[in-house]
Amino acid sequence: MSDPAAPPPPPRRRHLMDPNAPRPTPRPSSGMSMGQVQRWVMSVLAVTTIGHLSAGLVVAAIYLDTTRPGAQVGVDVIAGIIGVLGVAAGFLIHQKSPLRPWLLLGLLPALVGLYFIL
Repeated sequence: MSDPAAPPPPPRRRHLMDPNAPRPTPRPSSGMSMGQVQRWVMSVLAVTTIGHLSAGLVVAAIYLDTTRPGAQVGVDVIAGIIGVLGVAAGFLIHQKSPLRPWLLLGLLPALVGLYFIL
């Protein structure tokens, strides 16, 4: 028998393990594997870095000497090619065929540059 004058035991703190009620084992998550996450991070970094290079070439083309408009258009065309290659790099990192309609997205900075040049 327990002593009626004895104080009740203190409540068990939640952050401590209870040997009478162990925590359930975690189930494997259905999320992405480490390789998939690395692939996504690498493709995002590649596409944004190459996209910034393309946009920088467009800005350089806009500020080139206006007495030679062919040079401005040439640098803008190079920016478009680099933009398309950047989008293709994202698909290649994921081991997918780069020949998709999304490649036209790489031409966007060049088209904006042509608007300001012409």
